Amino acid sequence: MPAATRARWVLAGATSVALVASGCSSSGGGGSSSDSSKTFSYQSSEPQNPLQPANANETGGGRIIQNLFKGLVDYDPSNATIRMQVADSINTSDSQTFNVTLKSGWTFHDGTPVKSNNFVDAWNWAATTTNNQINSSWFSDIEGYQDVHPASGQPTTTKMSGLTVVDDTHFTIKLRNKVSYFEYKLGYIAFSPLPDAFFSDPTGYGQKPVGNGPYQFVSWDHNQQVVTKTYPNYQGVDKPKNGGVVFKMYSTAEAAYADLQSNNLDVMDQVPPSALATYKNDLGDRAIDSPQGAIQNVGFTLYQADWAAPEKAQVRQGISMAIDRDTITKTVLQGSRAPASAWVAEGVEGYKAGQCGEFCTFNPDKAKQLIAQGGGVPGNKLAITYNADGGHKEWVDAVCNSIRQSTGVDCVGDPKPDFKTARAAITGHQIDGMFRTGWVQDYPLNANFLADVYRTGAASNDFGYSSAQFDKLSTQADQADSVQGSVTGYQQAEAVLATDMPAIPLWYYRTNSGYSSNVQNVAFDSFGNPAWTQVEVKG
Repeated sequence: MPAATRARWVLAGATSVALVASGCSSSGGGGSSSDSSKTFSYQSSEPQNPLQPANANETGGGRIIQNLFKGLVDYDPSNATIRMQVADSINTSDSQTFNVTLKSGWTFHDGTPVKSNNFVDAWNWAATTTNNQINSSWFSDIEGYQDVHPASGQPTTTKMSGLTVVDDTHFTIKLRNKVSYFEYKLGYIAFSPLPDAFFSDPTGYGQKPVGNGPYQFVSWDHNQQVVTKTYPNYQGVDKPKNGGVVFKMYSTAEAAYADLQSNNLDVMDQVPPSALATYKNDLGDRAIDSPQGAIQNVGFTLYQADWAAPEKAQVRQGISMAIDRDTITKTVLQGSRAPASAWVAEGVEGYKAGQCGEFCTFNPDKAKQLIAQGGGVPGNKLAITYNADGGHKEWVDAVCNSIRQSTGVDCVGDPKPDFKTARAAITGHQIDGMFRTGWVQDYPLNANFLADVYRTGAASNDFGYSSAQFDKLSTQADQADSVQGSVTGYQQAEAVLATDMPAIPLWYYRTNSGYSSNVQNVAFDSFGNPAWTQVEVKG
């Protein structure tokens, strides 16, 4: 997820075809006895939408859903390579038609078997425009998507012609065009199966989901917590070593960190900026500092007339050059972030430094020049919208101070009380000017940071950005003969963003986190997630 799972916009701030991964980091050796029946708690945020797999592209809902559901494949937390889960095999000879064979024995939490139709029916429902699923565009590669999700008007059918059930354990996927890396995309939560009972009451199901993952839903106390428990009949390769996860909602990262220190919270998402200088001393060997495939950006509302004119690209370039990334990452963020020079995160296959060119280099004089050439910032004032529960105030204020001091443009932070509220305002186009857009990989290829965010009509294109050149290069990249060809093609598409600057890259994330003395064997993957099922609760 705004990624998670995986396509997800990320909550916290201060924060080779084998798919280069950042790997895991763990400070816990697991030396004490554990109790596999006990649950552990995790810092979370209120989901933006009901808990439906295709209706989450932010971490609040995404991380919960990725634990309640399991798709055809997922990613090994130790190296981010693809591993089969519900699928026994996925075969293709042309990167356009894929033959899927399911493993036997998988069941949903209501005891019903997971069959081919549970995938096909779920994907058709999610793609159909009348069901208003935020991740519907993830199915746009499949032949017949345009019939269930037309650009305008009502769908002519509710079934994509590219999906065919052969029998209970076999189905085929035919794409509109070949996509060399399509198998990697199948690990995203939108491609989860749904039980037959879902379709009789999708709304009610969103409040009490029934999945097929390692954990099953117990309760949702809105704005407080979501409780899960281990599903005893889970058939995946990652069987839980604990009794479940409690996702606790926090209004501030500082409150979560205080609970972590007092053992009232077991695992954090990210420590707040105020703790970056001290958390390693505070937590000792329970502190986490590991790479993460994620980036912090600020985006523009290109759907507004004030920002839509072509010359405003120069204004956006100028604003980018007015931001002193080096100083902010070294001081406010205590060296925990690396200044960004591209729109793809470090450690992701296809990352290419310097794609932003001179526009990600601090240069106040050139910044003022570009802003003037573009006709100036509308009203000579900027507001950056962000979620106040994610530890962003310090860096947003620093970015605004840099812009103000470098250019004379007034800049202020626009805090929303929580992640859900901020995301609702962003997806509802209720933002005026700029907003933070932290992104964590859904799959570790540069295509995820580019096509799934900047392509016209993409699920996470909250800017209203549309570039015929970017779209053309993205399509060409998709149709390359190999994954490496797609990676190279997307590097060419990324270069277009420097010209248009729909979003400004700020810095690359690391996972700066920690855990309580109640748990052990805590490791984080390159997606910024703990290896949930491997966490052990001390006995």
